[in-house]
Amino acid sequence: MKRLKQFNLSQLNRLFEGNDPAFNDGDSPENQEQLMSDYLAKHLLVARNPPISRLMTRLSGDTFVMPEMRVMILKQGSANPMVNLTEHHFEAGQMIFLSQNSIVQPQDYTDDLSGFGLSLTDEIVSLAFPSGLPKLMDGHVRDCHFMLTNEEMQQMEVLHTLLYNTMHSERIAPQVVLSLTAAFLWQADCLWNRHENESRQTLSREQRLFTDFLQLVSRYATREHNIDFYAQRLFLSPRYMSTLVKQVSGKAAKQWIDDAIITRIKVELRHTNKSAAQIADEMNFPNPSFFCKYFKRMTGLTTQDYREGKMENAHGY
Repeated sequence: MKRLKQFNLSQLNRLFEGNDPAFNDGDSPENQEQLMSDYLAKHLLVARNPPISRLMTRLSGDTFVMPEMRVMILKQGSANPMVNLTEHHFEAGQMIFLSQNSIVQPQDYTDDLSGFGLSLTDEIVSLAFPSGLPKLMDGHVRDCHFMLTNEEMQQMEVLHTLLYNTMHSERIAPQVVLSLTAAFLWQADCLWNRHENESRQTLSREQRLFTDFLQLVSRYATREHNIDFYAQRLFLSPRYMSTLVKQVSGKAAKQWIDDAIITRIKVELRHTNKSAAQIADEMNFPNPSFFCKYFKRMTGLTTQDYREGKMENAHGY
């Protein structure tokens, strides 16, 4: 069964070949040190001013699962991708975090897009944090982005430069690489925590609850379709939560949930060969008939029509 396309670290390495020769395949390893060096090169990409325009050209117009965790800092330019079924605006000065298996659809971007960052597998994450992960990386956050101060940007760049230079030295010191990777990610976690605390202090209680509601929808909407689930998670009555969401956003809570559900269904229909019955089961609909009627009611199209690109009668979706 065909699934969503992946764009993994190995593919990213191949795309950068010629620009980052340290990640080209070498001779067969002959000792433990070389084995570890090769292992690091396959599971950790330290990118500094990579050819992002080539990357965006390669990915533009399609939807991908990014299997590895990614932390990026933009120094120039901007982009407007869909990330985990939600539109985002990324711009220079921001730190961007994507958890494992994030769904990304590149869209508009400027030609001067550039920055630096890391892409790393679960194996490297486990080696870098043997005693437990920072909160940003433990599954609590699926994705986030926020603006850095000049000082924070410099701190991240210093750590990244140390890691980059170590990875590109003639003889890689694995423990140093892992320690510097951990330091970079701990700093990212520290900045995220600071940003979250400052943001919440400036928001009203209603705005904070709405932000929490959106995070829950992003994480659970594909399986949990009823308002009661989200109200219970927020320790609110369904009626009060619905009123609050409508007041803060101008959009009903059920509409936020439906939008997330429909967006994910569209991804599955357009980018996989899964049957309607399989999608219905995976997304916790009671049966395929209910699923198809729901999609028709929300979009004005049958699932087959949407899969074939017949979008003329869609209800704004």
